[in-house]
Amino acid sequence: MNDKIDQQKAKTTRVQWRFVAALALGCALAGATHAQAQAQTVTPPPTPTIITPPVGNSAFLVGHAIGTQGYVCLPTSTGASTASWTVKPARPEATLSQTFFGQNFQIVTHFLSPNETPNEAATKPIPFGSATWQSSFDTSKVWAQVLHNNIVIAGTDPKSCPNSNSIACLLLEAVGSQQGPTGGNILSKTTFVQRLNTKGGVAPDTGCFTSADVGNQVLVPYTADYFFYTKDK
Repeated sequence: MNDKIDQQKAKTTRVQWRFVAALALGCALAGATHAQAQAQTVTPPPTPTIITPPVGNSAFLVGHAIGTQGYVCLPTSTGASTASWTVKPARPEATLSQTFFGQNFQIVTHFLSPNETPNEAATKPIPFGSATWQSSFDTSKVWAQVLHNNIVIAGTDPKSCPNSNSIACLLLEAVGSQQGPTGGNILSKTTFVQRLNTKGGVAPDTGCFTSADVGNQVLVPYTADYFFYTKDK
């Protein structure tokens, strides 16, 4: 009987500890923008110029992503008998987490959605969907896209993009943002997003060669680190 009581107490303590840790992380993230203004707490690795945000922007949040990159098999050209995998339209699906008190907690969800508040940086016409990051705490959002071929081939930069045979490392510019329903702004003040340290996610070598393969789809697992930037105060 005492063993069962002790086990129940231990289980209750673990649940309470995880709740406290999650609450503390939520409070920390809610003040991320303010904290960033006070002191630099997120330090991205050195990156090639092409994927480095402009001076005047500093990283305020980082999350480790685990997800999938979607591909669809399309003809190589109109009427062609050959086909190849394409990532367009991009279909990212990932969750971003941080380790807090030894536990991993989801902080952001990454997916594709319509850009509801496009800014002046958004390409015209507005795509049917843009890469989206949404806070798990205040549901604020940022939409972003690669605008000027800001890409580094995986495996070519040992500090920020060391893993060959992986999806590229990117610099994305915010093309829209939205506060949470109660005014939360963890992600709505984002100006740039870096995708670094990618691993996996490249299109498969099989399943898309001829017109008979057109329409095939595949989701390829990947991991990456996403760094979020905001304008300096």
